[in-house]
Formats: sequence, C-alpha cells, structure tokens
Amino acid sequence: MIKWSQIQRQRGKENYKRRRSCGNLALSLYDQFFLFMIRLRLGLLETDLGVRFNISKSSVSRIILTWANFLYTMLAQVPIWPTTAQIKNSMPECFKTIYPKTRVILDCTEIKVQRPSSKVLNSEFYSAYMSHTTLKCLVGIAPHGAVTFISSLYQGSISDKEITRRSGILSLIQEGDEVMADKGFLIQDLLEPKKATLTIPPFLSKARSMQFTSKEVTETQQIARLRIHVERAIRRIKEYQIFDKVLPLSLAGSVNQIWTVCCLLTNFRGPLY
Repeated sequence: MIKWSQIQRQRGKENYKRRRSCGNLALSLYDQFFLFMIRLRLGLLETDLGVRFNISKSSVSRIILTWANFLYTMLAQVPIWPTTAQIKNSMPECFKTIYPKTRVILDCTEIKVQRPSSKVLNSEFYSAYMSHTTLKCLVGIAPHGAVTFISSLYQGSISDKEITRRSGILSLIQEGDEVMADKGFLIQDLLEPKKATLTIPPFLSKARSMQFTSKEVTETQQIARLRIHVERAIRRIKEYQIFDKVLPLSLAGSVNQIWTVCCLLTNFRGPLY
C-alpha cells in the first residue's frame, strides 16, 4: 500500500519507486481500515475522527484517501458483470415467467456536492431534479439483485440517455439481451446496433383518449414490480451515510473511488431479496 502523502511527494519525479509502507505509523492497518469504514458508514467528519483516534485531521484525510484508492484498485479487479449462463442460473422465478431474457436493470442516482464558485461549473453540475449541484451515476443490477455495473460519476445535468452512451455499458450488452429501465431511458436506438431490446413502461398515447388499455396497465405494474429492485440496491448503497451530507469539493479527486467502493461492498452484504 502506498500512502497518499508518498504519492504527493513522488509526483513529478521521473524514477518513481514504491516504498514498502503500511500507511500511517500512528495507527495499525486494522485501525486505519476501521477508521475508513466509520467515515463511509456513519459519515463522521474528519475532525471528529481525528479526536476519536487521537491523530491530526490531515492524517485522517491521508488515511481515507489511501484506503479509498487501495480498495478501489483491489475490488475493481473482481469481475462483477455475469455471463448469460450465470444470469439464467440465478434468475428468480418472477423474471423467468415474464421477462426471461433480462440481462440488466438500469437506473440513475445522484449525490449532492458543494456548489462550485464558477458559474459555468455550477450550471453543469446543477440538477433540476434535485434542485442542487450533484454528481450522477448509472447503476445496473442483475435480476437476482447483485450490482453488476457502476459507471463513473458525471455532472448532474447529464441526461439518462447520454450517461448510458458514455458509461461503457453498451459494450457489455450482447445480441438478444433485454435491458429493463424506467421511462426516462429512451435508449432503444442505442441498443438496436447490439440487436438488444429495451423494456420500459408504456407511454400514454393521446390517440387513445389519454387512457391505458388493460394490457398496458398490467405491463406497467409488472415492470414496476420488477424494476423496484434496482432502487432497493441504490438505497443500500446510500445507507453509507457519507452521502447523507453534501460532499465537499475537497473530495472531488477521490469521490469516484469512494462511490465505487461503497457500491461494490453492497455485494458482500448478502442477497437483496
């Protein structure tokens, strides 16, 4: 493990050599990991953690950055995108009877961040849905509930379609797959080259006196009952209370790592349902 302070000292040097360091010498590795998890799970401030562990605030910050980068690197090596055979073997009965070809269920979520002083950045990060500056992420789960895709964090003003295009998930979709999502994901044209299909609730048509048919009502209820699982998965991610508060701009360089680690850790918490 390389300390964050070491990376800063070594940045810019041509001949960089890794040092055999276990992190901050004031705390053992177990205590450092415990501190990091407290920061994520309870959302305690760095000043508070410094008092609890009898170290300086800057040491707390370095430990958090070090462990965020370390766990991001280690957990990212674990493949989470399942094969078609694995999806079929673990698919719940509620999907087998209605949508047996579902490969992934998609949804977007946002986390609040501190407002930047730049008006240009403020407009890019402002989310009309949240009425705040946010970072937006695309999350995908398998039918059995495991998180199988996590995109990078993008500015809050990005649309669901554009984040799908940029995230890289289209390269994972195969011919014959079905993608389930909410009405905002108008991505059928993105899936057509992959010969995949999109499953979303039907839209209300003006040509039919603004009323759903009985078949459309049933279809809407079925999709909503199955798609709710991705919202439950996102709720489990946001149980890490570091996201309850507005994230400061000082975390801008590591927020992607922290978010990804929290997403991946939810897969170790047992089945969603």
